[in-house]
Amino acid sequence: MAGVKLSMARLVAQAAIAGVVILVGAIFAGDIGEIVRALRARASDSAMLAAPADSRAIVYYRHPMGLPDISPVPKKDSMGMDYIAVYAGEEADPSGTVRISPAKVQRAGIRTEPVAARVLTRSIRAAGTIAADESRVRVITARFGGFIEELFVAVTGTEVKAGAPLMRVWIESAEILQKQSDLLLTLRAAAAAAGRPGDIERAERNLRLFGIPDSLIEQLRRTGEPVRSIVLAAPAAGTVLEKPVMVGMRFAAGDVLFRTADLSTVWVMAAVAERDLAVVRVGQRATVTLKAFPETPFDGRVAFIYPEITAATRSALVRIELPNPGGWIKTGLYADVAIDAAVADRPVVAIPDSAILDSGKRRVVFVAIGDGLFEPREPRFGRRGDGYVEVIDGIALDERIVVRGNFLIDAESNLRSAIGAIGAAPERP
Repeated sequence: MAGVKLSMARLVAQAAIAGVVILVGAIFAGDIGEIVRALRARASDSAMLAAPADSRAIVYYRHPMGLPDISPVPKKDSMGMDYIAVYAGEEADPSGTVRISPAKVQRAGIRTEPVAARVLTRSIRAAGTIAADESRVRVITARFGGFIEELFVAVTGTEVKAGAPLMRVWIESAEILQKQSDLLLTLRAAAAAAGRPGDIERAERNLRLFGIPDSLIEQLRRTGEPVRSIVLAAPAAGTVLEKPVMVGMRFAAGDVLFRTADLSTVWVMAAVAERDLAVVRVGQRATVTLKAFPETPFDGRVAFIYPEITAATRSALVRIELPNPGGWIKTGLYADVAIDAAVADRPVVAIPDSAILDSGKRRVVFVAIGDGLFEPREPRFGRRGDGYVEVIDGIALDERIVVRGNFLIDAESNLRSAIGAIGAAPERP
């Protein structure tokens, strides 16, 4: 026995030396093909020496890349790779399952996660523009005719506070002068105890109906003389958006003198496509990205969905309220809007898109059932939302599904199908 072992060792050593000689000769001769063949021979010899003996019986050889191809004898694939031996016991898995060794699971990066219930949401994309909040817009007019004597706010874009003076006007209306006289006569009659109760209140109310401020009425009480020049003030705080008046200009009753708006909150008027309107609701969160500030998203809320569809674009306007405390957001800016719309009103059983293998005809999910076994299933799917799909039936809560590396398991499954087909084929005569 010792002599046999010595002979075997000599043969292996001689083969190794021969391989080295062939390799060196091929390098000096520049024969690339011979170099490759020599290297493969060396690798085969090393693998043969390093491979431990396995006493188990080899059932078949499978494709090294997981393709559905097996062979009863050793062979190579089209790339020169050796088929992998499958030993007795490795193929005896439960019907309809695929077994993957823990080492292969780790190498292939197969990852599983439990099935959970979640509220499906979908991001609705739309384009929009910034507009002023209509409820915060004020128009300053006069209810009488006159002339502009002085402007305290001379340019648009000026920030004004509530009650801040805007302009001084000269009263042209004879009716206003008459009502001032009526108040003065009523005050004198009251001082002489000749007036009737309520006459003073009535005369003051007539002046207020024409927009005469309380400061002017107080001045009439104090001086007892009619006034031809008064100051008009801002009714609310805001930014001056329009100022069509100039010093010396004549105006009539009802002419627009100033238009202001409080821009601490603005509107985003987003055009949402008709197909997405079914899932958009008032109160949903919206992320607004402005072309002027692409790196700074703003958070808003859907405030109103307009009832009309634009025929040309088949879209409806959705109003989003957006806080603007710093005044950075300007009216007229373009905006990209993403509305977080809930696809379902309650949590549903859902799995990631990555867990589904879709061949066009079948949609398969692999469920990890333990001990390296994976079971392919074809669940019934429902609604989709931002990377998840609702599972109607076929998979239960807390079952573990494969979310990454399922292509390797699919290759193993195809291999098992090929084996089953060979086993079911009739024997040749």
